[in-house]
Amino acid sequence: MLEKEKEALAKRIAGEITLSSDPGKTMRKWREIFGISQTELAEYLGVSSSVISDYEGGRRKSPGASTIRKFVEALLEIDERRGGNVIRAFSKTIEGELPTSAILDIREFAVPVKISDVVEAVRGEVVANPHLIERRIYGYTVVDSIRAILEMSSEEFLKLYGWTTERALVFTKVTTGRSPMIAVRVQGLKPAVIVLHGVKRLDELAVKLAERERVPLVVSKASSESELIANLRKLVEKTEREL
Repeated sequence: MLEKEKEALAKRIAGEITLSSDPGKTMRKWREIFGISQTELAEYLGVSSSVISDYEGGRRKSPGASTIRKFVEALLEIDERRGGNVIRAFSKTIEGELPTSAILDIREFAVPVKISDVVEAVRGEVVANPHLIERRIYGYTVVDSIRAILEMSSEEFLKLYGWTTERALVFTKVTTGRSPMIAVRVQGLKPAVIVLHGVKRLDELAVKLAERERVPLVVSKASSESELIANLRKLVEKTEREL
């Protein structure tokens, strides 16, 4: 299935690991994007979990080409066994079109960033769960909240998560914040952080829902959608320079 996409994704993962100043950290990023535990990966590769842990923690020397190839093949094979969700999500990013018109921008970070970095990028104020903003995430999606709520089906809503739910969902054209929070709660999948842009009067229910779901809620003070997206893309570029 999706052989061209698999090959492109394999090259991207291998390239990032090879060029990274911290290969182990990059390996961990990709393992977590695929939602694979150290134990599961170790079992597939026929090694102990401590070997995976040592690579990711930088306690083993940088992996050679053979190790990287086996690592990449393992991620793709395990994903295929689960239905190929990550591979399919990647295929959407190389088709040249966003999977739904409600999505204004969707990107993955080259290396994980803290939620606090996203808060700074969007000129945000954390209004719920500030103690969770040191959590690391792997991407973001900027979505037109009106289109998302009025036009998107449940299946389309899931496309907001890109490769992984460990990301920021950024809703624009927000008035009170209640509708986006209800939509996220109803869908069942929780992003790592929710950003609201355009808020005129924040609804207390939105804050309570965020607290109940243990999802940091951020109100962006960016002057416009274009500034919001430009600042997030600068954050992506910063992570690419860190490789």
